[in-house]
Amino acid sequence: MESRIRSAIERHNKGYNCAQAVACTYCDLFGIDETEMFKMTEGFGLGIGSTMGTCGAISGAAVLAGLASSSGNLEKPNSKAETYKLSKEIITSFIEKNGSSVCRELKGIDTGNVLRSCTGCIEDAAALVEKILFSDK
Repeated sequence: MESRIRSAIERHNKGYNCAQAVACTYCDLFGIDETEMFKMTEGFGLGIGSTMGTCGAISGAAVLAGLASSSGNLEKPNSKAETYKLSKEIITSFIEKNGSSVCRELKGIDTGNVLRSCTGCIEDAAALVEKILFSDK
């Protein structure tokens, strides 16, 4: 698969929040309409609902992990463990690289020490999506 990292950054530059930029970049690979994905991930912006909590780029990547591994079995949900495993791998790798997955900490709001810019977080989350979810494609 050709890398789409630049496309994710371009979406953010157009005004998509960090979660939207990551999730919308790959949604077509799961048969999801971009407008619907845009709507579904809008509340994840600015650290989930502008609380400066979990980084939106990582939240968007976790949405994609669910699309990649969920069985969608509503009667007997049986794929959570695999989805959690993929999400954890993405998030753990992100934290190892950046020192945090918390928007407030990444932006250095309290410390003045910026760990990673939004653009950098999107770049890192998209790279992890490609490595972990699409390495065989």
